Amino acid sequence: MSATPSRAPLPLEPAVARAAARGFLRIVRHGGGPQAIYVVTYHRLDCAGARPRPVLAEGAQALIELLERIGVDFGVGEVRGALEDILRLGSANIPDLWLSDQEMVERGLVES
Repeated sequence: MSATPSRAPLPLEPAVARAAARGFLRIVRHGGGPQAIYVVTYHRLDCAGARPRPVLAEGAQALIELLERIGVDFGVGEVRGALEDILRLGSANIPDLWLSDQEMVERGLVES
């Protein structure tokens, strides 16, 4: 019986690591039920670059689609917990989201 040795993950290219900024998503719910509106804002922790631009999602399905476009991993426990907090408390943060300046502009999260 032979087993394939596991490979270590490939390190990020230095240019890619520098280009992506660490930040978090802030999601605030306004209203309730199917007519709820969600305001999603990306905040960079390095405080550099363009100003954050709030993005609106009208309804829970639109919020899920927006988060998928942004690249949020729904398999992470913190993300699932944040979604529960939005339902219970009306707002939450999704931590540790790394996006480059280009990705933020493409996804409409900053003013270009």
